[in-house]
Amino acid sequence: MRKYCFALDLKDDIKLINAYKKYHESIWPEITVSLVDSGIDNLEIYCVGNRLFMIMEVDKSFSLEKKTILDASNSKVQEWEKLMWNYQKSLPFAKKNEKWMLMEKIYQL
Repeated sequence: MRKYCFALDLKDDIKLINAYKKYHESIWPEITVSLVDSGIDNLEIYCVGNRLFMIMEVDKSFSLEKKTILDASNSKVQEWEKLMWNYQKSLPFAKKNEKWMLMEKIYQL
C-alpha cells in the first residue's frame, strides 16, 4: 500500500481550531464517497497546536493528478474545500493559495 503525508496549518485561533475539529467529527457523506472513489483506503488527520498532518493510504488506482481532477469537478467537494479554507491557512513557505503540501519521507525504522 502506498502512503502520502501532507501538512497544513490552521488559523491560530482556538475557536476556529475547535470548529475545524468539530466538522471532522462528522464529515459530509459526499466527501467520504469522493475519498473512497478516488482510491483512498484510509485517511487520518492529526493536529498539534495549529499544525495539521494528514496520512493517506491509497490503492493502486490512486493518483494525485486524478484526485485533483475529480475534486475540481465535484461541486460538493468544492463547497467543503471553500468552507474548510475559512479555518485553514497555507504553510509559511507555500505558494499563494496552496493548501495541503506533500511531505518528503526522510526516515523509516
